[in-house]
Amino acid sequence: MTAVLDPDLAALADVRAQVAATKAAYDAIDGADQEYLDNIVRAMAQAGYAAADQLARMAADETGYGVYEDKIIKNRFNTGFVADWMLERRAVGVLWADEANKVTAIGTPMGLIAAIIPVTNPTATVLFKSLAAVKAGNAVVHAPHPRAAKCSLAAAEIMAEAAARAGAPEHLVSCLQQPTLAATAELMSHRDVRLVLATGGPGMVAAAYSSGKPTIAVGAGNVPAYVDSSAADIPEVATMLISSKSFDNGTACVAEQSVVVDAPVADRLIAEMTRAGTAWLDAGQQSALARTLFDERGGLRPDAVGQSATKLAQMSGFSVPATTKVLGAELDRVAADELLSREILGPVLTVYRESGSEAGWRRCREILALGGEGHTVAIHASDPSVIAAFSELPAGRIIVNSPALFGGMGYSCNVDPSFQLGTGTWSGSICSDNVTPLHLVNIKRVAHLARPWRGVYE
Repeated sequence: MTAVLDPDLAALADVRAQVAATKAAYDAIDGADQEYLDNIVRAMAQAGYAAADQLARMAADETGYGVYEDKIIKNRFNTGFVADWMLERRAVGVLWADEANKVTAIGTPMGLIAAIIPVTNPTATVLFKSLAAVKAGNAVVHAPHPRAAKCSLAAAEIMAEAAARAGAPEHLVSCLQQPTLAATAELMSHRDVRLVLATGGPGMVAAAYSSGKPTIAVGAGNVPAYVDSSAADIPEVATMLISSKSFDNGTACVAEQSVVVDAPVADRLIAEMTRAGTAWLDAGQQSALARTLFDERGGLRPDAVGQSATKLAQMSGFSVPATTKVLGAELDRVAADELLSREILGPVLTVYRESGSEAGWRRCREILALGGEGHTVAIHASDPSVIAAFSELPAGRIIVNSPALFGGMGYSCNVDPSFQLGTGTWSGSICSDNVTPLHLVNIKRVAHLARPWRGVYE
């Protein structure tokens, strides 16, 4: 008679087995130089890039979220653009030497990393965190969202197999095969885990910071975009807004959530947004959409996340043109009970008309305060004084004259390219940077005597 293990016990056993195997792999490469690691990263990136289409299809089919073609771009961004950027830099060994001050910085791996993977970007995040971890000389165990378990596991296996073919030990990259909330909690608190790298909803981020382990986690992204009357090209601004917000059906938290527009250019911007694919909703349609998106407690309904504009309209009981990319709603207040003013992981943009940049600044500050502090602000303007004023807002990224999505992740703007964007202590995160392999190493300083030590007594 074959005993059947309780599912919860089986999940915990899976955690312990994956950690043991991955810790052994880390021990086998501990002390490896950057050249060895880069050869592995290069092979992993090439394998991930080649599988970008396959993984995108798996993610779209399994989760029901987003746009297959856009998920291909996300996968290729991480295994192409981001990986190339990583390979041009050092993360372990001597990082820099300050000869004048007699200090040398040396990067050393942290060890075993627990990577928490969100359902909205289940393959692209696995690819990014795998590459970043190994570049920094670490090993990684991924904990997928249960709704994206198969595609996340497939991405991790592609990374692991490519690493092994390049000479890495088996299990340098691994993934929980039976992910549950209990299993993820067990992984994060495991004695061999040295760092938790968490991307997910507020509950998961809170759990990561409660795990007792050093944690880099990201917060919510209620991102405002301000369009000033000094913006050089209103049609281009509209195209940027719609392209960014409709990309992968709005599943990226760095994409714009609201547009605050200076009154003199508001009518023109709204007309151009219409041309670019926005369908504007009346008050009744806005209320219906809010009920579709949010439950009675104000939480996002999982089945409404990452759906197309036309699907959201259908779910809400009305129709929009088949060419619609974004649903637009003009609002006049920001509040927790004004549900459409909150973060929406879907192709929905709210618009606020304000008189002048000072009023626009105050409105953007309100939006950030409603679950977006620390993340990102986009500004479209040519007036340097306006740009300078908006740089004072509490956000880790102030993206100027670029789509928030493509600028914030480091493609159209020269911030460090990444697929995990820190939100700083504004939102309870330890890091406000775009996370890179340099965040996954301990940096020691070798400091030589620079001045007579006895001078301290004088």
